[in-house]
Parts: sequence; structure tokens; C-alpha cells
Amino acid sequence: MQKIIFDTDIGVDDAFALAYAAKSMDILGVTTVFGNVPVEQAVSNARLFSQKIGLDVPIYRGSSRPLALAPSAPAWDVHGADGLGGVFDNPWNGAADNAIHFIINSVRAHPDELTLVAIGPLTNIALAINQAPDIVPQIKQLVIMGGAFGTLGNSGNVTPFAEFNIWKDPHAADQVLNSALPVVVLPLDVTHRVRVSGDDIRALRHPVLEAISRSYLQYSLEKEGVEGMALHDTLTIAWLNHPSWFGITESPVRVVTDGISRGQTLRQLNSVASCDDPFAGCRVQKLCLSVEAEKVKKHFLDTLRR
Repeated sequence: MQKIIFDTDIGVDDAFALAYAAKSMDILGVTTVFGNVPVEQAVSNARLFSQKIGLDVPIYRGSSRPLALAPSAPAWDVHGADGLGGVFDNPWNGAADNAIHFIINSVRAHPDELTLVAIGPLTNIALAINQAPDIVPQIKQLVIMGGAFGTLGNSGNVTPFAEFNIWKDPHAADQVLNSALPVVVLPLDVTHRVRVSGDDIRALRHPVLEAISRSYLQYSLEKEGVEGMALHDTLTIAWLNHPSWFGITESPVRVVTDGISRGQTLRQLNSVASCDDPFAGCRVQKLCLSVEAEKVKKHFLDTLRR
């Protein structure tokens, strides 16, 4: 199994991704970050959900706010009153050891073996590589759910230009995507194409996933006009399991950090010379812009039935 650290602002689709990862990955720890919920809630959600699914891994507390921006509101309307659909009493508090230290120490302990899976804002990752730049060449890869590049009209889900995770901390995202880290990006271009229905979820006979998904399914129907919830964060684990099911485009990526398009992800579309090239010196990253959606969905459902 691949060794991963699972970095999350745990909401409903994050929980689905964690359940999938628990069946197919060696999870060294779960690090939390603000985003869908405040970081204190993310810690308690990660503890509660891990307990519910029988996952015994350490939980760590990470960043509570963006690098440079004022904090913005959590996504209560999408993920429910507590980020997990508001269906369970949660006895856990938000106390936990430091996530940034855990990331740094884990990479040093497992050089060239450890994949970071980041499905929330990239603040923890930015802080880790800022505090310990020596870990960058020791990280096997960073796989993120974030961004949108316009394929099939997928340009944003929190503004017309920006995807939520990147929009929450665009400065961290721009820094991470332009570091020496090898990054694989799973943007809305592919995550919107893999959806599960209420019937799909009920057929899993997984009471916890069924319970937390109800509000998310209702939101998808009422606000997006779509039957079924997009798996979004789950596609990071799908890519690790079956990268051949994704179409990859390689390009440097920049993130707009202010103005009306704050949080927009931009890729290099041509190599025309420019006197002010924003991609000059940027690392080429892997962007997933197409997906064999039915294969991904089937593997996800089959894995959770095991």
C-alpha cells in the first residue's frame, strides 16, 4: 500500500475520500486545516468519523486561517451544521498535536516514500515547506483536489472563476504549485464528472456514509440542479489507485491572489514569448483534465463494499 498523509478540512466528500483511503492506502496520519469547517471542528470531525469507520490513525491540528487573507466563512450550506451533515453527536474537542511538525517529521522519516494528499486549502503544505525546505525533494508527490481550468465549463464553484479550496488560500496555493514539489492536480474539470446517487450510497449498506450524505445530496439537487453528489476529494485517492483512468496535461500553474478573479487557477496554454511571463521558472505540474468516470465510480463503490 502507498504511504500517505491525509490533509483535510473534513466535510462530507472529504469523509467519503477518507473512507476510500482507509480501504486502499497506508494512512500515517490525518492532518486538519480550516476550510469547509473551522480547524477545531475539522479535528473533532476527523476523530468522530475515524471512530465511526474503525480507522485508528493519529489526528493533528493544522492551520486555522489563510497565509495572507482574512478568514472567510465555512461551507455550512453545503456540508451541514457541523460539516458532516449534522447527524451525529460529536463528543470530541479540537485539541490535537501540531500538523505542520507531523508533516515535516514524517517526510524526514520516510524519504521518497510519502505522498501528501491535500483536499482542503493548501496552507499546511505551504507552512511545512516554508519551515523545512529540506523536505521538498524528499516528498514523493503531492496530490491535491483543487482548481478549475474550464473544461466542459468547469471554471469555479465559489465564484465564476475559482474553486473553493484554492479560493480559501490562494497565496498558499500559488506558492505550493510553484515550489519544486511534484504536484498532481484533480480539479473540478474531472471531479464534477464522477457522481454517486442516493441509491448508490444506500446500496453500500454503510449507515455512516448514508447519514452524512443526505444534506449534500439535497444541496446538489436544489442548488446545482443535479441528481447525485460529486465525489470531488475522493478522486485524489482514485488517481493514486488507477492513474491510467485520468487524462493528464502537463503545464505550469499560477493562482490569482487578488481582484475579482481571486483563486482562479491558470495554466500555460502556449509558449509564445512574453516580456512579462508569469510562468517563467515555474515547475511543470500534472493536471487531470479528463477521466473515465464510470471506472472511477465503480472502483470506489466496489472498494467500500469490501
